[in-house]
Amino acid sequence: MELEIAQSTPTAAGIAKFVQAHYDLGEVLESEFLRRSFNQVYRLGFADGRRVVARLSAERPRGDPNVLFEAAALEHLARAGCRVSRCLPAANGEVAVRLPLPEGSRPLMLFEHLDGEFTGDAADDIRVFAQGLATLHAAGKSYEGPDSVYRLDLDYLLLQPLQGLLRAPTMTAELRPQFEQLGERLHAAISALGTLSQVLCHGDAHGSNNFIVADAQGRREAVFFDFDEAGPGYLAYELAVYPWILYPRAPDKVLSDKPKAQWQHFISAYREARPVADNDLAAIARFMAVRQFWLLGEYAGRIQVWGSQAMPTSYLRKQVAMLRAWETLELPL
Repeated sequence: MELEIAQSTPTAAGIAKFVQAHYDLGEVLESEFLRRSFNQVYRLGFADGRRVVARLSAERPRGDPNVLFEAAALEHLARAGCRVSRCLPAANGEVAVRLPLPEGSRPLMLFEHLDGEFTGDAADDIRVFAQGLATLHAAGKSYEGPDSVYRLDLDYLLLQPLQGLLRAPTMTAELRPQFEQLGERLHAAISALGTLSQVLCHGDAHGSNNFIVADAQGRREAVFFDFDEAGPGYLAYELAVYPWILYPRAPDKVLSDKPKAQWQHFISAYREARPVADNDLAAIARFMAVRQFWLLGEYAGRIQVWGSQAMPTSYLRKQVAMLRAWETLELPL
């Protein structure tokens, strides 16, 4: 009997052999499996001293990886002067190569390797990160490459994840209508704010998908990577990802002084580099809840890989309480 496989994990040595066979980069001397989360990520070192990052895309609730758009957007941003990790094409010129696996083939992409430190707690780090993000948004306005398969709109970020969440095996008849009502109220609250600004979003700019480095003149700047979530979407959502990562997850907790100051440094630095309309500012707190719904939908879509206890019913109850508290959340400016 042939067993169905949800998601296999190739070894670093196996990825090295595949890359050596499909890319004109020479002999791979070093390979390291970095992490398995939403995707599987590896670091490879070549005989000529070059290093790259290999990303093996996992099956996603949204559908296929957005590889053509991601590679083209990275190239556009780099040509506009932004510091990003560009995609490296395979020997056949394709931006991704499908790796045959027991569960079916999955696309593998290679990216330039970057060195540096993640955005820290210091005000200067946060300022450089925020202004770097503003630079990405300014450069993205002139993008004219392949269309994105996905738009980071309320259907993609809220409604589809909500439906996936409601199908989770740990969802209960008691909790289901509560999540549905929270999603409906959140959708209505954002819609009531009117037309919101759109940008080419990184999609996951929480401060750990970039490094803070010094350029040739010693000036500190942000370099960005991991554009797997990129696409055209709401500026308010893009700006909500950083306070979302800072905010306490317990429903009875409030933002303490340190993360409050970090958020204020971030939004102040962004607005110095690029104006933000009042209704976009007002939408940021609501999009923090949208981000949480998106995350819950992503978790629900991985239950066959991670197991149902990655999202137990007790966790879902806490999420309802937290999302209710976030309905009236106000962020200091």
